[in-house]
Amino acid sequence: MTLPVLVLAGSRDGENDVLARLGRVSHKALLPVAGRPMLSRVLRTLVRTPGLGRVTVSIEQPGCISGILGTAHTITAASSPSESVAEAIERIGTPCLVTTADHALLRPEWITEFLSQTNGCDLAVGVALRSTVERDVPTTKRTYIRLSDMQFSGCNLFWLGTSESKAVVELWQRLQQNRKRPLKMALTLGVGTLLKALFGKLDSKGLCDRIEYLTGARVRLVPLSDGRAAVDVDKPSDLKLAEKLLAADPV
Repeated sequence: MTLPVLVLAGSRDGENDVLARLGRVSHKALLPVAGRPMLSRVLRTLVRTPGLGRVTVSIEQPGCISGILGTAHTITAASSPSESVAEAIERIGTPCLVTTADHALLRPEWITEFLSQTNGCDLAVGVALRSTVERDVPTTKRTYIRLSDMQFSGCNLFWLGTSESKAVVELWQRLQQNRKRPLKMALTLGVGTLLKALFGKLDSKGLCDRIEYLTGARVRLVPLSDGRAAVDVDKPSDLKLAEKLLAADPV
């Protein structure tokens, strides 16, 4: 059995996105990274990864990427990443691997390592510990989530293993809808959880346990061994870094 894959390629700003303008392309997903559109790099990696199956790309205007799709299929993106995932999963089903078009450095071995650690949970999230990122990519500036037992950055790899994972996506949707209303976000997660986080008392187990309490889904954070997995291309400085890393070690 092969694992379906969803690639999130949406961009609210289209051709007005900073990176789209920088690359003189109609969409961020088409930005050339070391001479190749970054979505094309992701799709190539997915094809080369054992065990993966049909690939679906979620994007606002599917026609703009028709020339680089290969065997992948498209679905029209919703207005936010969480809604796009929710709508796509209704079609694709679970289990499913989710990644993003701006993961230009993505490597088959990272995916294989990630998937090897997903047994026994409903949803898994790939992360890179701060110490790992600073060891492997000392010049990068990442946003880190700080818990009492670990600091990590996301790696844009998600495994939705069972139908229970859909409840986590629904929680993500509620949080995203209230992202400009901190009080509602706090009430959604629980004031106690928020206070623990603010005072550095929330650990990774407590976070996953809270999500399970709210959704019924068993969630796992999966630390990857290569800090480069945390590097996506989200701003011009990321593009320079990605091209430097690819020049030193091509995918």
